[in-house]
Amino acid sequence: MTATRTMKAVVQDRYGSPGDVLQVREIAVPTAGDDDVLVRVRAASAHADVWHVVTGTPYVLRLMGNGVRRPKFQVPGSDLAGVVEAVGRNVTRFKPGDEVFGESVSFGWKNGGAFAQFAAVPQDFLALKPSNVTFEQAAAVPTSGYIALSNVRSGGPLAGKRVLINGAGGAMGPLALQIAKADGAHVTAIDRAEKLAMMRSLGADRVIDYEKEDVLRSGERFDFILDVASTWWFDVCARALTPGGTYMPIGHAHFGRATGRMGGRIVGSLPSFIWLMMKTMANAEKRRNFKMLSKAEAVATFAALLASGQLTPVIARTFPLEEVRTAMRCIEDTRILGRIILTP
Repeated sequence: MTATRTMKAVVQDRYGSPGDVLQVREIAVPTAGDDDVLVRVRAASAHADVWHVVTGTPYVLRLMGNGVRRPKFQVPGSDLAGVVEAVGRNVTRFKPGDEVFGESVSFGWKNGGAFAQFAAVPQDFLALKPSNVTFEQAAAVPTSGYIALSNVRSGGPLAGKRVLINGAGGAMGPLALQIAKADGAHVTAIDRAEKLAMMRSLGADRVIDYEKEDVLRSGERFDFILDVASTWWFDVCARALTPGGTYMPIGHAHFGRATGRMGGRIVGSLPSFIWLMMKTMANAEKRRNFKMLSKAEAVATFAALLASGQLTPVIARTFPLEEVRTAMRCIEDTRILGRIILTP
């Protein structure tokens, strides 16, 4: 009789504050399905969507597949990088020993098993990790990168366009900044004073300390405004847009502290984004430019950007699995410069 192989993993049995519901235990190593890759995880990203799934807020997210009363999938985390341990019988793109990165789930609002020593991942959600980036850097990209890529390119081609990014120094902002620069945009990046040097080093053409300058009152006009911090809205940004310009909020709930359109423990910002989608679909040009990227398309794009050096994730701190509670507290700190990573 073969003994069950076990691994160390972060688990949760109920929704609540990460400090209360997350613990590290020994559990069985997952089995890779026919189309899956078993990855020995070297790095996993702690990001805002993980926080929402762990806490179960806003409550509407529990209807997205993770369980209404309690989590059906006990191991959190969706973004990872590591080494292929084994492959399912239908897998053709990878072999044991390959270094890979990507997402472990098709939809970000459920636990994906990345906060563990091993994770089973569909092959289409992975790409080979470029050799010029670390496992930690690669793990920092998938979910935040997918949101950044989808939104930055939602307004059509950016070459020669003037782009304003509010909250460009946070977890997702630096990725959006670099993607916009790779697409040929002139980027103005806004955040707090201690993040200006980092944003400038990532290629921003201009950086602004929001505590010292209100760019919306400067008379400048932008072709695209990406509101990562979600502290503005259409009405206040209208005067800063060129004719035909686009404003796009990300929907940052500020870890349950947001109020108004972005707040609420029951539905959160969902009504605002249903309205935003309807507004987008009503515009013929924006409707033509709108496209939902597949996970395979997105991760392939990230691999190319990372390999070319056009995308360089900034890592703030790394933590072992045993310090997952501290790691989750760190992602709530807006002063952190870069991403928080777990290293199983």
